[in-house]
Amino acid sequence: MNICVFLSAADLDDRYTVPAREFAELLGRGGHTLVWGGSDRGLMKVVADGVQAAGGRLVGVSVEFLAASARPDADEMVIARDLAERKALLLEKSDAIVIMVGGTGTLDEATEILELKKHGKHTKPVVLLNTAGFYDGLRQQFQRMEDEGFLPVPLTDLVFFAKDGVGALAYLEESAGLQ
Repeated sequence: MNICVFLSAADLDDRYTVPAREFAELLGRGGHTLVWGGSDRGLMKVVADGVQAAGGRLVGVSVEFLAASARPDADEMVIARDLAERKALLLEKSDAIVIMVGGTGTLDEATEILELKKHGKHTKPVVLLNTAGFYDGLRQQFQRMEDEGFLPVPLTDLVFFAKDGVGALAYLEESAGLQ
């Protein structure tokens, strides 16, 4: 399965890197392909290293203004013109999406993916990997949106919140009929 992972390229502490590495190893050992933003920095590098070391493939989609930090040994690397094209290519090349910890770029990717799913533009499973409770506030906000009628489809049809990589991958594989 080609699994797109949206995440930070920042250097983060162990409460984020250790679970990210564990998730990456699960992906690689499971024979999955990582589809990611292509960076060879920060948490993106941690995940790419883990997937590759465990035998998985790497498909990167970088963007022109970040091409200098693209991973040189990816199995495939595409350089998009801009962020909009990058997000479209990441979605196109993936069978499922996992949103890990990140900043405004990750939040932008997450909300666009969920908006497209809400409107039926894709039916791919989406997981928010809630490492160390990072997305507790966002989960609460989404629940309020659903409770107050802002979501035309149930929240559970849009996104699955996983507390760890094992739960995230199990949900994805079950959604794909691999279990």
